[in-house]
Amino acid sequence: MNCPCDKNRCKCCIKVNAACVQFGKELVLDDVTFSVKPGVLTGVVGPNGGGKTTLFNALVGLQSIAHGEILINNRAPTYRNGSLSYVPQREQVNWRFPLSVLDVAKLGLISRGFSWRNFWFNNDPSVEQALRRVGMWKDKEQLVSTLSGGQRQRTFIARALVQKAEILILDEAFSGVDFASQEGVLDVLRELRDEGKTIMVATHDLNTLSDRFDEVLCINGHICAHGEPQKVFTEDVLTELYGTHANMFTGPEAHGHHHVT
Repeated sequence: MNCPCDKNRCKCCIKVNAACVQFGKELVLDDVTFSVKPGVLTGVVGPNGGGKTTLFNALVGLQSIAHGEILINNRAPTYRNGSLSYVPQREQVNWRFPLSVLDVAKLGLISRGFSWRNFWFNNDPSVEQALRRVGMWKDKEQLVSTLSGGQRQRTFIARALVQKAEILILDEAFSGVDFASQEGVLDVLRELRDEGKTIMVATHDLNTLSDRFDEVLCINGHICAHGEPQKVFTEDVLTELYGTHANMFTGPEAHGHHHVT
C-alpha cells in the first residue's frame, strides 16, 4: 500500500510508507502506511501493546525501522531540525529532575540552536509569550514535579511553541488528567491546529473521538483504519483493534455515531 500523495506535489508533513519495526523476532509494526496533512488534529487509538508508542518513537527518530520509509516534512526523522516536538508518556519523563515550568519552556530554545552556555540567563520573549498562551506564566517558578497532569501537558506545549515546532506528537496526553484539564489542553491544541500545526495525540478515550479530533488513526500492529472518526470507527474496526473485547465498546449506536459507549 503506497502513500496516496504525489511525491512531487505532496502536501503532507508526515508520510509513512510500508514501515516495519521489529524487536528481535517480533514484528511490532507491520507495513504501516498513512499520511497526515498540515493543520490536522489526529487521535491515535489502539490496544495496549498495539504499537502506538513504537510508532511515535519511529516518527521522531528514536526507533529505527526495519523496512519502509518515514518522512517528516520530506526528510528522514533524524533531520527534522526542530520542526517536531514530542511529549512522551508520563512514565518516561524523569519528574524528579528539578526543572521549573520556566526551565522546561526554555528548553525549546535549544532546538532552535540557542547555546546551553547562556541557557539559564536567556530572556527570549517567546518564552513568556508561550507560557502566557497556555496559561502557565503565573506558575513559571513551580517545579514541574509538583504540577497536575493538565499543567504538565500545557507546560510541554509551551516548550513546543518556543521551539516553533510545526508538528506536535503527544503520547497518552490525557492519562491521569481530569476532564476539565483535558478540555483546557484541547483548547490550546485546537488553536494550534487552526494556525496550521499538525498534531497527533495517542488516547484511550474512545467516547470523545468525534468531538475532539479531525481524524483518527487506528493501530494494532498495523493500520486498521484512518480517516474521519464518524466514517472509520466502525464495529468491524473495533473488532480488529480489540478482538473479543470489542463488545466492551460497541452499542446500538456505535456504527457511524459520534460516541462509542
